[in-house]
Amino acid sequence: MESTLKDIRDGASVLDLDPKATVGGGVEDLYGEDCATEEQLVTPWTISVASGYSLLRDPRHNKGLAFTEKERDAHYLRGLLPPVVASQELQERKLMTNIRNYQVPLQKYMAMMDLQERNERLFYKLLVDNVEELLPIVYTPTVGEACQKYGSIFRRPQGLYISLKEKGKILEVLKNWPERSIQVIVVTDGERILGLGDLGCQGMGIPVGKLALYTALGGVRPSACLPITIDVGTNNEKLLENEFYIGLKQRRATGKEYSDFLHEFMCAVKQNYGEKVLIQFEDFANHNAFELLAKYGTTHLVFNDDIQGTASVVLAGLVAALKLLGGTLGDHKFLFLGAGEAGTGIAELIALEMSRKTKCPIEETRKKIWLVDSKGLIVSSRKDSLQHFKKPWAHEHEPVKDLVNAVKVVKPTVLIGTSGVGKQFTKEVIEAMASCNEKPLIMALSNPTSQSECTAEEAYIWTQGRAIFASGSPFDPVEYDGKTFVPGQANNAYIFPGFGLGLVISGAIRVHDDMLLAASEALANQVTQENFEKGLIYPPFSNIRKISANIAANVAAKAYELGEFGNPAPSTRESFEVC
Repeated sequence: MESTLKDIRDGASVLDLDPKATVGGGVEDLYGEDCATEEQLVTPWTISVASGYSLLRDPRHNKGLAFTEKERDAHYLRGLLPPVVASQELQERKLMTNIRNYQVPLQKYMAMMDLQERNERLFYKLLVDNVEELLPIVYTPTVGEACQKYGSIFRRPQGLYISLKEKGKILEVLKNWPERSIQVIVVTDGERILGLGDLGCQGMGIPVGKLALYTALGGVRPSACLPITIDVGTNNEKLLENEFYIGLKQRRATGKEYSDFLHEFMCAVKQNYGEKVLIQFEDFANHNAFELLAKYGTTHLVFNDDIQGTASVVLAGLVAALKLLGGTLGDHKFLFLGAGEAGTGIAELIALEMSRKTKCPIEETRKKIWLVDSKGLIVSSRKDSLQHFKKPWAHEHEPVKDLVNAVKVVKPTVLIGTSGVGKQFTKEVIEAMASCNEKPLIMALSNPTSQSECTAEEAYIWTQGRAIFASGSPFDPVEYDGKTFVPGQANNAYIFPGFGLGLVISGAIRVHDDMLLAASEALANQVTQENFEKGLIYPPFSNIRKISANIAANVAAKAYELGEFGNPAPSTRESFEVC
């Protein structure tokens, strides 16, 4: 992955700490950005300890009926609450009962968001204790519907909205945020939300949901997280005509106007929060996602979950699946449907892992991987017309126009869908995979569920129960021929909370491919024999906090090994390992 990005950035590496290769001074802190705000107030306002009625309206400190008799006296709450004192556990049971009574997932989402806005601690307790049940509500697939209807369900802002109206004033806007010690920013421009397309300003649901998982699954403090939406307009005609749309009603800025605006944002973030703040790019369109990662990978701590997070979680599944398939990664062939940021990112990390294991040049290991886009198999005869991130995958072969024929001629062991278009793994495609493999590995990764390339039931039935299946969105267990198959979920939530935590605790200042490989290895190692017997290639989400802690420890250890850290290195791994 780094090799591809180095080509875009004219050979500069994330390990290159020469300030000449960096924007805004890089790690040398040429402009004093790390200490620029040390003496400044967080905001123009003073901060005081809330009490009485204002305390009950402060989500970070409100406990609702859980305030004890002593606390009610100390904080002037007498008469502002009913007399009963209810434990947090009792409140949790009550709220879960209420949420389960809702029949529509979006209603459950809105109930969770309401809870987050009035009682943050209870929100995270619910999410941590019921992660498998609530993850599909606060994250994919329900968050996709929430983004589509965000203008109608919007109640109060949950992050920063930075629009073209703030051009030249972005640093001032960042200072309006009441928290100073920000460690993780998740930012989107809303142009490619999941598989739903351009949702403009309504894409805010993605940063909000991702950061909720940073806290619930990774343990990052909520006050250290900042969701941001960059509003440069939208090309979605329905939104432009919608009276309830909350964003700029203009077509998207492009070219120099767009890049200058993003550059101002990146420099302002670094100046306001310093070198070590993690900036996670989410749901940018392909043409911008790669450029941003290449441009700022050497100057900022940046991470693109769609490219790098997806790649890491899929690689982990593939490494784990070798216990079921046999052989090494280099013994298998891979065919992708979809050659965007997710598909090419996954492909590059697979090729990199094969290269590291076999000591072969990455140019050779790429030949084991084939990609199909909207025009068919990517082959060398198409090279002149391909986007730059597709060119490494243009191999020598006759043109093949459709997926089913690509399966027949390539004969892959693994079929991976990242197309963002549902129902593309047809019966004919799956049967072609089954005809050349005893255990075909099928990964339908597109989100949300409606955009999945096939369902778990289709994969199992069309392969007579021989498939190893994983998807991006959750599917229920499938009964077939007297056996219960439990589909795996290649969910990015396995990786990014632990990966981000590892960067934070190590004080890393750049993201390197070896850190992604370390995260994949940590995840793959946590799949047990019991999981394999059920056909799973990922561990159960019920253990996600322990999984995230192990990933964080691996990533931090790799950061220390690479020298990409800003905090003192611990004497042993156990010093920063979390239970």
